[in-house]
Amino acid sequence: MLPLMLGRVRKARTWDLGCLQEILKSFTERCSQCAAVSWGLTDEGKYYCTSCHNVTDRSEEVVSTAVITNTKINSISRGLRKRSKHEKGWDWYVCEGFQCILYHQAEALKTLGVGAELKNEVLHNLWKRYLQKSKQAYCKNPVRTRGRKAKVLGDNLQSSDCASELELLSDTTLESGAEFQSDPQIPKPFPLVKASPKSEAADVCSGSVDGVEYSEWKEKGVLKMTVPRTLALCYLSLLWQRETITLSDLLRFVEEDRIPYVNAFQLFPEEMKVYGRDKGIFAVESWPDYEDIYKNMIEVAIFLDLPRFPDVTEDCYLHPNILCMKYLLELNLPEEMHSLTCQVVKMTGIGEVDFLTFDPIAKKKRTVKYDVQAVAVIVVVLKLLFLLDDKLEWSYSSLAEAYNEEHREDEPQFDFRKWYQVMKKTFDEKRQKWEEARAKYSWKTKRPIYRSHIDKSVMYKRREMVEHLQKQFSALVGSTPVAEKKDPSSFQFNWTEGDTGSPCFHGHSLQGLLRTKGQSLITKNSLYWLSTQKFCKSYCKHVTTYEESNFSLSYQFILSIFSFLLRIKTSILHEEVSLIEKKLFEKKYNESKKRSRPKKVRRH
Repeated sequence: MLPLMLGRVRKARTWDLGCLQEILKSFTERCSQCAAVSWGLTDEGKYYCTSCHNVTDRSEEVVSTAVITNTKINSISRGLRKRSKHEKGWDWYVCEGFQCILYHQAEALKTLGVGAELKNEVLHNLWKRYLQKSKQAYCKNPVRTRGRKAKVLGDNLQSSDCASELELLSDTTLESGAEFQSDPQIPKPFPLVKASPKSEAADVCSGSVDGVEYSEWKEKGVLKMTVPRTLALCYLSLLWQRETITLSDLLRFVEEDRIPYVNAFQLFPEEMKVYGRDKGIFAVESWPDYEDIYKNMIEVAIFLDLPRFPDVTEDCYLHPNILCMKYLLELNLPEEMHSLTCQVVKMTGIGEVDFLTFDPIAKKKRTVKYDVQAVAVIVVVLKLLFLLDDKLEWSYSSLAEAYNEEHREDEPQFDFRKWYQVMKKTFDEKRQKWEEARAKYSWKTKRPIYRSHIDKSVMYKRREMVEHLQKQFSALVGSTPVAEKKDPSSFQFNWTEGDTGSPCFHGHSLQGLLRTKGQSLITKNSLYWLSTQKFCKSYCKHVTTYEESNFSLSYQFILSIFSFLLRIKTSILHEEVSLIEKKLFEKKYNESKKRSRPKKVRRH
C-alpha cells in the first residue's frame, strides 16, 4: 500500500539515489504508529513509514532550479510509480481507483453547489475510516497483496505530471462536534495468496496490482468497496452535512451525467492502466437503483461504526414539512395542502428529531427515506381529501368545475379532473423522453477495457472500425444538432414559466373540500380506506405486497407519477404510504388486527 495523504509540492528535482539512501539512513526516529524504523520519501520530501504508511510532518527540503508553481498536487501517492513491464504504466491498487472516483464525485458535487467542506472534511474522514476498518491503510499491519511490497521513491525515481487529479482528500479532521472516532477492533485483512504459476501470471490479468485478489476476495465482516458504494459514501456525506440534495436527486444527477458513476474509470489518469479483472470491479453498465444504494448506505454506515448524525430539525431541508412543500410545488398541487401535510406529520410523529436523525450505532436503528416519506404524506392527504376510489374525486371535480364557471373572477377551486388531465399529458411526455434517452444511451466507453495486454491491439482495431462506420453513417443521414445541457435543478417540473402552456394549480383553493367544525377545518370526505390491512411477517424482505389490480385507477396514477418523480418502484412508495397510515390510523389497524385473530375455544 502507499501513502495516501500528501501536502503541497513547492520545488522538485531528480534525487541522486546514493544521496537519498544516506538521507533515509540518517533518519532513525521510530514511527509513532508502529514503532518501526523504515522510512521512504514522497515526491514532496515527506517521510512516510514503509511498514504502516504513516506520513509524518517532517520533510526534507527539496531544492532545484526547476520551480513548480504553488499548486495543490492531487495525487493518491507519489511514492510508487514503478512502470509495469506490460503496459508501461503505474503500479496501482484497487483502493486508489475508488479514491479517484470519489475525488471526481466530490468535485462534481461542488459544482452542484455543495460546500467544499464536504470533500475536504466529511468525505475525507469517511474514506480514511474505511481504509482503516478494511485494514488497507492507517493501521499497524496494512494489507499486503500477494506479498508484494510497494516500491518507495528511493527504489525507482519516476516523476509524473499526470496525477494531479488523483488526490481526493487532505489530511484534515472534522471539528470537535463532527469528528469520527476510530474503532480499535479492525476486521481481518485481505488473505495473502501464495505465489504460484497462476498468481505469477496474474499481472497480465489485471491492470491494478491487486485486481485479481480483490475480485476473488471474500472475508466475513469486511465490506468490499464497489462503485455503488462510492455513491453511498457520497450520500452519507451529504446527510452528515444536511445538504439540500436527497438520495433521489443524487441518482438523478448520475443519470444526467453530472456525477461520475457509469464507466467512471475513464477518469483515471492514462498511466493507470485498466484491463482484465479490473472490468468486474470498476465497469458499471447499469443505472443505480434507489433501494440498492439506500441499503449500501446503511451497510457502509454500520461497517464504519459511525456515530449519531447531526439532528434533522424543522429548519433542515430533509424535514418532511419542507420536503412536502417542495414536492407540492413540483407536482402542481395547491399550496393550501401544506397545512394538511403538516398536520399529518405532527399526528404521526414522523417530524420528531429522534425519528428523523440517522443513528447507525443505536440499538433500534431508524433509517428514513426522507424524499419517499414526504411524497407518501402527500398521497395520504390526497386520500383524505378525495378518497381516490374512482368515484368521489370525480364528483368533487364536477362541483369544482361548476363553481369555477359561475365565479370566474374569484379564486378557483381545485379541480382534480383537470389536474389529472394536465399531469397525465405532462407525465407521459416526460416519461417518453426519459425512456428514449435511456434507450439511446451509449454504454461503450472511449477507454475500453480489454481482457489482457494481448487483446489490446485487436480491441482498438475493432473500435476504430466502428467509429469509422459511425462517421460514414452520420455523413449520410446528416448531423443532428446536439441539445444543450440544461443547468442542474432540484425541480424536474416547472409550472411557473409562462411558455409551458399548462395551467398552474398552486394558487387554487380547497374551499370546496373542507368544512368548518368549531374553530377548525376538517375534510368533507369522512371516509378512508387503508392501503393495506396486512403487513408481511418480520422475516419477509418487504413490508407489504402491491398488486395494481387491487387498487383504484386514481390511486395507481398517483403512485406511478410520484414514483417516476423519485425514480423508485411503485411498490416502495405504496409501502411507505401504508406505514404512515398505520401510524395515523393506529386504532383502526389494531381493531382490524383483532378481527383477523382466530377466536380461542375454551375447553370444558
